[in-house]
Amino acid sequence: MRKHSFLTTKPEAWGKMLLDLGLSWWSMFYLGAIALVMALSPSSYYRANRAVTSRYIYTSTWQVLPWFTMLSALVCQVIIHIVVVTAISYGLSQYALEMVVRVLVLELIPLSAALFVALRSGLAFDASTALPSRVEPDNLSRIDIKRLRNEFVPQVIASAFAVISLAMISSVIVLILAYINVYGFLPWGLVDYTRTVGRVFDPIVTIGFALKTLLFGLSVAVIPMAALLEPSHGRQALVSTVQPGAIRLLIVLLLIEAGSLAFKYS
Repeated sequence: MRKHSFLTTKPEAWGKMLLDLGLSWWSMFYLGAIALVMALSPSSYYRANRAVTSRYIYTSTWQVLPWFTMLSALVCQVIIHIVVVTAISYGLSQYALEMVVRVLVLELIPLSAALFVALRSGLAFDASTALPSRVEPDNLSRIDIKRLRNEFVPQVIASAFAVISLAMISSVIVLILAYINVYGFLPWGLVDYTRTVGRVFDPIVTIGFALKTLLFGLSVAVIPMAALLEPSHGRQALVSTVQPGAIRLLIVLLLIEAGSLAFKYS
C-alpha cells in the first residue's frame, strides 16, 4: 500500500494517519521489547545460540575493528590538530585538550560508531521468514518466537556489542592522540593530562557517557529488527529502497544525543 504524507493527504484523514503512526511506533517498541527480554534471558544462551552469537559478534566487530579504528583515528587526528592549532593561535591552548575530549570522546565517537554499525549491520536484518503471511496489530503473538530467539536475538546482541566496543576502543585511541598532539611524546605532561581528563569525566558525565553509549547500542540493535517485524510493514520493507527503520533510528539517535547534551550543559 502506498504511503501518503501530510502534504498530500486531506485534513480529515490526518487523524487516521496519526493513529496509524502511533500504532506503528507502539508495534516497533513492543517487538523490540520482546527481543530485548529474550536477549537478557539465560534460556537464550544454549550451545547453538552461543555459537551463532559469537559468529555475529566476530563479523560485526572484530572484522571491521582494525580499519574502522584506523579511519576514526585519521579523522580524529585531523580534527585534533585543527583544534589545537586554532586554540594556540588564539592563546587558549589550556582549553584545547578539554575541548577535544568533550567534542570527540563524549559526543562524536559514540554517535559515529552507532551510525557505522547501523549502516553496516544493524539495518541488514532479514525478517521475511519470521513473519506469517499477514500479521495484524492485534495478533502479534503469531510471530515465531523460536525463530526470533534463534535468528534475530544473536544479531541484536552482536550489534549492541559492536557499537559499545567500537566506541570504547576509538575513545581510548583519541585520548592517546590528544595527549600526543598537546604534549608530544614526552612523559611529563601526564599529570596535567590526567587532571584535565579527570575534570571532564566527573562521575555524572561518566555515567551519562556510558548510558548514552548503551542506549545507542540498543537502538541500533533493536529498531531495525523491530521495523522489519512490524505488522503490515515488514513485507513492504523488503522491496523498499529505504532500509526499514532508518528514519526512526535516526530520530531516536538524535533524541538520545539531544537529551544527553541538555542534561550535561543545562
